[in-house]
Order: sequence, then C-alpha cells, then structure tokens
Amino acid sequence: MIITIAKKEFLEMTRDGRLRWASAVVLMLLVAAFIAGWKSYADAARERGEAKASERGRWLAQGEKNPHSAAHYGAYAFKPKTVLSGIDKGTEAYTGVMVYLEAHRQNAAEYRPASDATLLESFGTLTAATTLQLLVPLLIVLFTFAAFAGEREQGTLRQLLSLGVSRPVLAVGKASGVGAALMLLLAPAAIIGSAALMLAGNVESLAGNDDAQSFSAARLGIMTGFYVLYFAAWVMAGLAVSAFASSSRLALAVLLSVWFAQSFIAPRVAADLAASRDPAPALANFRAAIRMDVQGGIDGHNPADKRREALMKKVLAEYRVDSVAALPVNFDAIAMQQGEEYGNTVYDKHFGNLFAAYERQNYFYQWAGLVAPVLSMQSLSMGLAGTDVRSHGHFTDAAEGYRRTLVKLMNNDMAAHSKTGDWDYKASGALWKQVPPFSYSAPDAAWVMSGYRASAAVLLLWTAISAGLLMLAVRMVKI
Repeated sequence: MIITIAKKEFLEMTRDGRLRWASAVVLMLLVAAFIAGWKSYADAARERGEAKASERGRWLAQGEKNPHSAAHYGAYAFKPKTVLSGIDKGTEAYTGVMVYLEAHRQNAAEYRPASDATLLESFGTLTAATTLQLLVPLLIVLFTFAAFAGEREQGTLRQLLSLGVSRPVLAVGKASGVGAALMLLLAPAAIIGSAALMLAGNVESLAGNDDAQSFSAARLGIMTGFYVLYFAAWVMAGLAVSAFASSSRLALAVLLSVWFAQSFIAPRVAADLAASRDPAPALANFRAAIRMDVQGGIDGHNPADKRREALMKKVLAEYRVDSVAALPVNFDAIAMQQGEEYGNTVYDKHFGNLFAAYERQNYFYQWAGLVAPVLSMQSLSMGLAGTDVRSHGHFTDAAEGYRRTLVKLMNNDMAAHSKTGDWDYKASGALWKQVPPFSYSAPDAAWVMSGYRASAAVLLLWTAISAGLLMLAVRMVKI
C-alpha cells in the first residue's frame, strides 16, 4: 500500500505543469551552479599552481645574499582550493588566498575575493549549496503544502481513509512519493556535478599540478547524507503542516513564512548574535597587543632588552668567553632566533585567542540550528567543503609552521657561518634549496566532523522531530 500511495503522489506531482516548471527551473539553476563551481575550481587550481611554481622560482633565484635578508625577502604560501569548494564556497571570499611569510611577523591571509566583488556579487553568488539549502526546500514546500489539506478540500482524503488505509501508512506513502520526485530531480544533477568535480581534481593532479587537492569521496558521501536528512526533515515538516492546516492556502502561507524566515532572517540574526557574544578584536588593537607583548613581555615583566641580556650571559658562559667578539658564532643571529621563538609564543597566544573566538562563534551558530535547521546544514556543508573558518585556520597554521622553519634555517646558517657584526656574510643558492617548497593537504573527514558534532546532532534532532510531528499530524488530521 505504501508503494501504491507513493506512486499516486509521484504521478500527481509529475503531471502538474506548475510543479514541472518549478522543478525545471531549480534543476537548471543547480546544473548551472555545478558547472560554475567546476570552472571556478579548475581555474583557481591552475592559477595557484602557476603562482606556486613562480614563487618557488623567485625564492631560488635570489643569488648570494645575507640569510637574514632572505628571511625578510620572505616567501608566499598559496591556499589550495578544495574540490568540494565547487559545491560550497563558504567563507572563501572573505578569508584570503595567500599568506606572506617573513621574519618577525605572522601575517594574516591576503587577497580576499570579496574585496574585488562587483555590487551584484556583494549580494551573494549562486552556488550548488545555495540552491540545495534554499531553493530545494522551497520546491519541497510546493510539493507538500496540498498533500493532506488539498485532498481534504477535494474530499478524497475521506475516501482514501475509508478504504482502510492506516494513517501512518498514508504519511509514509506520501513522504515516499515526494522523495521519489526529489530524487528524479536531484540525482542527475548530483551525479553530473560530482563527476565533473572529481574529474577536475584528477585532471589537475595528472597534469602535474600538486596544488590541486584530491577528490574526497568520504567528505562528499557525508555531505550527501546530511543533505538527504535536511531534505527529509523538510518533506516531513511540510506534510505535517499540510495535515494540521485547515486549508491548503493556510498551509502554503505557513510554510512560505517558515522558509523565508529560516532562509534569509535566521542566518543574519544568528551571525550577528554570535559576533556580539564573542567579538573578534579590531585589527589595529590586535596588532598593538602583539607589539606590546613582544617588546614588554607576555607577562609585562620580561622586556626585550632583558631577554637579550640574559641570552648573552648564557651564550658567553656556554662558550667560556667574556665578549661577543670572542664568540665563534654570530650572536646577532642567535639573538634574532631567540626573538623569533619568543615572538612565536606571543603570536600563538593572540592568534590562538582570535581563532578561539571564531570557534565559539561557529559553535553558537551551529546550535542556533535548533531554531533554523538551515544553519546546521550550512555549517556542515562549509566544513565538509573545506571552506569554513576552521579549515582556513588549519591552512594558516601550516603556513605559519613553514614560516618558522624557514626563518630558523636562515638564522641558524648565519649563526654558524659568520661572526657577530658580520652583516656582509652571504649565503649561496645551496641554502635556498634547503628550504622545501610549501605544501599543504586538507585534513580528512574525521577531523572535519570532530568540529561539527553539534550541527550533526541538531540536524538529526530536526529530522526526528519532523517525523514525530508528521505522525502526530496524520493521527489528528480532520477529514
């Protein structure tokens, strides 16, 4: 009986011209978004690969130079674009795509695409994620609002129940019919889009572009599973409202109001509340606090000059000499490395606090999904696509680790091969080759999900609540 009811619902939806047109529009937008995402990924992967090769050539072509000058000359770390960013761009436009790595400073990522966006782009761009999170639920509203209320108005609901069909079976059958219609619509686009993105990643890798990130079947599989849950929650909630409502017109009004509120109001309100609860410091204040800790000491009682004096006494005692001029090594280079290491502690403190604030904001946003499930779906989608702030922090941590290794190598070479005050010392190109090219790999799906347990729990809860409401509604439905 469930299959019979599902077939009936499926045929009615596919024969409705208005629903066919609405479905066709959503399908075209979804396919267009997948194609745009594929092109965006392929173009960005090539650009970053070329930039990475150019940067490596720039570093190796320095010629003879003082190692500390080379550390100030610096290097660039380019953030790879994940394959699944073709589905969900997340915060990519605002977090930056490149980090300049230099001595004495930990820099934030630069070149944010949002800063170059047109007025139209500032209102948001169409992505597969936008279509799936906002437009597919709207389509589900159109599929479900008259499922019970419309049949009651036509008198067919009474006839159907008089045949002995149990109400739970009727609910499952209708939900299955809507699900089949959605599958017919989404499956082809999902298969084509996933294949295109997988091909894009593999083509770039086979072409020798090691900047391209490999396709993650695990991430895509988990993302697909959560989108299915999200759609299922919407289907069951839509059917429940249709069963509770006194008319199909009222059901449509309620569902459209809920859809609009959770699609356009809830994300902005949740983001603003999260930022107000755990505000990030202004850039000027952030940099000033770092300078203060570097110069005066993290605890305020260990200024830079005292640290240098203590280091000098330690080094002189170690080499059993009474002046830096008598040292067989370059004390300036040793002091610079000690300054780097102390600065690293300061940067770890302040950048750690900054990203901790972002993490708390993200955590609040995830739990705000209790009010609007789209918030949890957005969080999971961005996380699995590798386009969230947490993934960006993973990249910047890797870039910072590379910076520290590079600067330490330069300072150690200067300390070992020159004397104090010998700023004319120059290293050859052999030293530059000792610095490996920057390489970054995105973390696995388990790492992603460790940061989004709240969103997963909320989405599962919403699915269970929607199922419960549907069962309650069909038992109470008036005929």
